[in-house]
Amino acid sequence: MFNLRTVLFAFVLLAILLLAGRYLKHKIRFFQRLYLPASIIAGVLALLLGPQVLGAIATSIGGEESLLAGGLFSENVRTVWSQAPGVFINIVFAALFLGETIPPPRDIWRKAAPQVVFGQTLAWGQYVVGILATLLILGPVFGANPIASCLIEIAFEGGHGTAGGMAETLNNLGYADGADLAIGLATVGIVSGIVLGTALADWGRRKGYVASINRNAIEPEEIPDLNVVAETPELRQQRARLLRNLLVDPLSINFGIVGMAIALGWLLLEALKWFESVTWGQTGFVVMPFVPLFPLALVGGIITQSILNRLGLGALVIRPMIQNIAGVALDVVVIAAIASISLRVIGGNLGVFLTLSILGILWNVLIFLWLAPRLFSQHWFEKGIGDMGQSMGVTATGILLLRMVDPDNSTGAFESFAYKQLFFEPIVGGGLFTAAAPALVNSWGLVPVLLLTGGLLIFWLVVGYVLMRQERRHSSATPV
Repeated sequence: MFNLRTVLFAFVLLAILLLAGRYLKHKIRFFQRLYLPASIIAGVLALLLGPQVLGAIATSIGGEESLLAGGLFSENVRTVWSQAPGVFINIVFAALFLGETIPPPRDIWRKAAPQVVFGQTLAWGQYVVGILATLLILGPVFGANPIASCLIEIAFEGGHGTAGGMAETLNNLGYADGADLAIGLATVGIVSGIVLGTALADWGRRKGYVASINRNAIEPEEIPDLNVVAETPELRQQRARLLRNLLVDPLSINFGIVGMAIALGWLLLEALKWFESVTWGQTGFVVMPFVPLFPLALVGGIITQSILNRLGLGALVIRPMIQNIAGVALDVVVIAAIASISLRVIGGNLGVFLTLSILGILWNVLIFLWLAPRLFSQHWFEKGIGDMGQSMGVTATGILLLRMVDPDNSTGAFESFAYKQLFFEPIVGGGLFTAAAPALVNSWGLVPVLLLTGGLLIFWLVVGYVLMRQERRHSSATPV
């Protein structure tokens, strides 16, 4: 058992590791060229200094009684780290839409329909590829758990945060190895996304698909929001009136708003569990007990923002502060998740790990090269590469690649990418279906989930075909 003092020192060590990761990134040019976030470097450093690498080396030299046999970190500290991702990911998702402008769905669809289709196609295809790989290769050859079919979408589309947040769900479903494999796949996804994205950007320039490439693109840590509420003088005056004489730090208020979003998400989750228990749950088929809190925290954030707006308190939400709160939480998730990876598990499932890595990368790249030129009537490269980057790492990776090919936002790809998130994040990439998919596979089996995800993939491809036909008719009807 550990006490609050242990928790404090566990997070102090995480902060020191983050500083060390930033220092290494500043000093090592290779890390800079990969645009790796400092949190990933810090997580790998923690893994190397833990019992699996440093501890194993010390044990092989001095035996199990060696001073460093357990690495630099105590078992209690490592226990805190192992539990941190599932807790802090709720803060990240609760903050996702707080302080953002949420236009009517019809306006979003009109502005970003092809972008929504492309992102949904990538996401549902990752399930289809994963399930087919499990049916044809992973199950028969490696005896993999059927839930392995969900790992490409969890890790590639969801990133380290979602992979870490899903660890408890995977454990509860009897697939403890899945958590380590998901974190490893998320690392493969973000590195391959940046490397291949940069290579594709160079290829696109040579082929004439991209006008210019900015190699000095901003780093993921510096990426701004694309859809935030404008800080107008009126908004600042309204906020000043609301904060007058409160004697509360604005950061505390915004942290409280994030807490309210998480609380609403928890109430929604409990309500869904109760509803399931009195309806289809009585037949023995249950999903909600395995759904983690974070996708409902995202919904709670949207509801919280709507309530504040209706009460005239929306100005209390300071988006940069919300971003900082979420940024700290995400750093904790990434560092702690990577530090807690079991190298033994990945080594014992190397065939599964490599198969999912290769197939996930191939799907994302090939769909970008095949579908994007057909779906986007203009600037297909710029509009497609952002979604490809997101589908192999995190949203920041997608925006990073967008900055490489469109540094001045001359194509409008940034706005389309931002609006697409409102149709995207609540469902996949860490949304409700991402959270429920392992439980559905566990309860239904692979073939029914394949029919469901395959049907959704076909649906979005058909929607894309209709959009392409409409665009062609519009182009032919437009006088020259």
